[in-house]
Amino acid sequence: MGKQIMRKPFIAGNWKMYKTVAEGVALAEGLKQTLADVTTMELAVCTPATALMAVGQTLAGSHIGVGAQNMFWKDEGAFTGEISPLMVKEWAQYVILGHSERRQFFGETDETVNLKLKAALAHGLTPIVCIGESLDQNKAGETVDFVGSQMRGAFTGVSAGDAVKVVLAYEPIWAIGTGLTATPEDANRIIKAAIRDVLTALYDAETAGAIRVQYGGSVKPDNMADFIVMPEIDGALVGGASLKVDSFTAIVKNAIAALSV
Repeated sequence: MGKQIMRKPFIAGNWKMYKTVAEGVALAEGLKQTLADVTTMELAVCTPATALMAVGQTLAGSHIGVGAQNMFWKDEGAFTGEISPLMVKEWAQYVILGHSERRQFFGETDETVNLKLKAALAHGLTPIVCIGESLDQNKAGETVDFVGSQMRGAFTGVSAGDAVKVVLAYEPIWAIGTGLTATPEDANRIIKAAIRDVLTALYDAETAGAIRVQYGGSVKPDNMADFIVMPEIDGALVGGASLKVDSFTAIVKNAIAALSV
């Protein structure tokens, strides 16, 4: 028996600051072929802003969605270097918000993530909101409190009807690009205590149970199956392993196989 699927599994690739337009199109073309038969799982690739249009055109008509890696919360204005929800939604259906690298290097806060979350929802985009703790916080036993505070900040003023449209990505910062991973059991426990229980307190158990939570942090073909079978984990936000056709395809296929056991 596989785990009972209440929420449609969702695996997204975060290309970060990799791939020129030509390289991104080649990767998208490859994935369109290798993942053409996947219908039981939601899939997306989140490209640099420069590649959104070309990759969006390449994947149009396929069942692989496209996401941006960030956006501003205003529709337009004198915000040099930013892209708006209107620009994102021309080519994408998803947008990553509050990634730990944005928080660490570019001053993102719980407040700005909340503004962006509301803007994404207002424009019909699916936000993928990243949350997670540092290694020091993890070792000090502060994970549940810290991640819970990120959750409450992100969902301030968001109705239950809108909350269920959000995807959350639990990414322990210490596991991103380091080769370290939380154990599937630890990730599952933290998602239950710091995410589902907080959502239940903010809304209700039904709303909390409807929201999908991805795991992120050194996800690879050989560990994806262990994460996806956990009852609280609904997919993955994949970094480095999403940059090659074979590794991203293997992650998706291994997840499907694990869920159909």
